[in-house]
Amino acid sequence: MRFPRLLLCLGVWALCGSAKPTERKERVVREAPLSAREHDDAQSFDYDHDAFLGADEAKSFDQLTPEESKERLGKIVGKIDADGDGFVTVEELKAWIKFAQKRWIYEDVERQWKGHDLNEDGLVSWEEYKNATYGYIL
Repeated sequence: MRFPRLLLCLGVWALCGSAKPTERKERVVREAPLSAREHDDAQSFDYDHDAFLGADEAKSFDQLTPEESKERLGKIVGKIDADGDGFVTVEELKAWIKFAQKRWIYEDVERQWKGHDLNEDGLVSWEEYKNATYGYIL
């Protein structure tokens, strides 16, 4: 009676000793990065410009003089200040950055849609999708 019990205990002990821990998963869902650029304020502010203005708007700001850039940023701050109190809160800034990123996504979706909707009827048929994606070889 003792031998099977001892054998069972040794088997369980061997399994526990050789068990591999499960892969650690993050509890926090990470959002997509705000910019494809590296975030290093010591080198440049390109990451912040992309996140704050959106990629296309940041490119146009690169072409402006410092005076024009300050003037346009002043206009943007008026849009960011949602409650109109003359100050930009952290929540207002976060909302603006999310808006800038979503605007880029929606513009890209619109561009993609136009590329697939070849007959411009507002709908993408399977044939249009197939031709736009794979060409006319299928």
